[in-house]
Amino acid sequence: MKLKSFIVAFSSLFFTTGLLYLVGNFFEIPWLMFQAEYTNTENGFSFSTGSLIPLMVGLIISFFAEKIFLYKHRQKLG
Repeated sequence: MKLKSFIVAFSSLFFTTGLLYLVGNFFEIPWLMFQAEYTNTENGFSFSTGSLIPLMVGLIISFFAEKIFLYKHRQKLG
């Protein structure tokens, strides 16, 4: 049961985040795009990434998908 719950949560996280990043890159929506920039200078290096909003939305959707899955499973048992 725990494995199925994990698979539902992880797959919904992966699918939602991937879909939002894909839509952001396809339609060029800056707050949905993933951009990574690496700069190497004499003083050191810096690394910056793009929007993390799709990841946060994916985590929220994943949380609710797991809760719905567990609720439906408990209804089915009893």
